[in-house]
Amino acid sequence: MSGRKKEIHFPYLSEEETFQFPSPLTATREGIVAMGGNLSPGMLLSAYSQGIFPWYSEDSPILWWSPDPRFVLFPPELHVPRSLEKVLRKRVFTFMLDTRFVDVITACSRTPRPDQDGTWITDEMIDAYAELHRLGYAHSLEVYRENTLAGGLYGVSLGSVFFGESMFSWEPNASKAGLVVLVRFLQGKGFQLIDSQVYTDHLARFGARNISRVEYLTLLKKALKDPTYKGAWNTLFPEFPALILSSMY
Repeated sequence: MSGRKKEIHFPYLSEEETFQFPSPLTATREGIVAMGGNLSPGMLLSAYSQGIFPWYSEDSPILWWSPDPRFVLFPPELHVPRSLEKVLRKRVFTFMLDTRFVDVITACSRTPRPDQDGTWITDEMIDAYAELHRLGYAHSLEVYRENTLAGGLYGVSLGSVFFGESMFSWEPNASKAGLVVLVRFLQGKGFQLIDSQVYTDHLARFGARNISRVEYLTLLKKALKDPTYKGAWNTLFPEFPALILSSMY
């Protein structure tokens, strides 16, 4: 690893407190900005608002990343494969927001990933994001088939940016359908950007693409000026998902 970062002290911060990370422009070639610290609410919210996110394994210190390029999805650029459109038209799935956050993030942590040993969603991360969910910043979308959880995804929302973290699927097309419904919902609420962090073939098929770190930070700064939809989204948006589905098909 080139330019290894020295582990630094991070205070435990409440959601009202902020921390100034080193500039993302000082990141290593791999994209590491800092290492060490904790996953307190203020620390996580500070990181996301500065274009940084945590990503590490159980046997390493917390690593804080800001990769270049950055992988993003602009909602108007969403591409829906024809086969998935057919699935959505059949209404085989139902969708809900913020009803089973811990179940969703736990399922994501247990889903095997290609070329990945173990999981980066540690118990520490589950607890930290569950707290962000309780505070109204982290959100989940649940996908059901016949009242049984079939898939889902979760992330963090600040301003008009949704920072996507992970997804899982226990049935074919479940998480894909959930992604499409969520993106259309976010677009309708004025979201400018979905941060997907690093490139994956899976999300590239839906229209996500790489942009430079500098462009990402510029877009992020602008989008964070928009109000944050803080709170339980199933309460804030009782019209979901019927309104979204009816507008799509």
